[in-house]
Amino acid sequence: MNRTSLPLAAALCAAVLAGCASTTRLDAQWVDGHAPSPAMRGQRVLIACEAYDITIQQICLDRLAAEVSARGATAVSAPEITDVPRGQPVPVERYVALARANNASTIVSSTVSVADRQVSQGGGISVGLGGFGIGGGSGNVSGGVGVGVSVPVGGGQVTVGYASDTRITSAGTGRMLWSGKATSPASRDVGEQMASLARTLLEAADKAGMF
Repeated sequence: MNRTSLPLAAALCAAVLAGCASTTRLDAQWVDGHAPSPAMRGQRVLIACEAYDITIQQICLDRLAAEVSARGATAVSAPEITDVPRGQPVPVERYVALARANNASTIVSSTVSVADRQVSQGGGISVGLGGFGIGGGSGNVSGGVGVGVSVPVGGGQVTVGYASDTRITSAGTGRMLWSGKATSPASRDVGEQMASLARTLLEAADKAGMF
């Protein structure tokens, strides 16, 4: 293969990969088959999102609330928990206590992380950089910038794909009833990504009898 054909080959590979990952996918889900359905429809439900970036967290919370409400439940947003470092998981016991204090029967909580980053270097060529977690290590970007934003060396446009791990927990027992993970393709429209992740996950939970 000569040098002039390398950019074309890279572009074709990128196009094929983009076509394979053009929609949000449900990666996996788990259901506690020994616990009764929480029947969240008509109930108060505490919702929470965890993310390294506060803006991503709030967008996730808004989209999660919309999907819970669309299924006939009353979404109650959990207050900001400031004594747990951002990017570190909040103990489920904290959410259980908040749910009980707000007369919520169930908790729907999501953890958002970066699953993929694509850098476009011109000529339609995209290079995948992979993903990283929401806390510590390579997930931190210098200069106080959140994980969803970075500037590649030599210029170019970065688009990010997010993943969401979501769990449904009984406020009465603290028992996890359902969990699922979904991943969205890299895109500059973060709001649509959060909406698609919430919709994909709660559709799966609905089909599993959670509502």
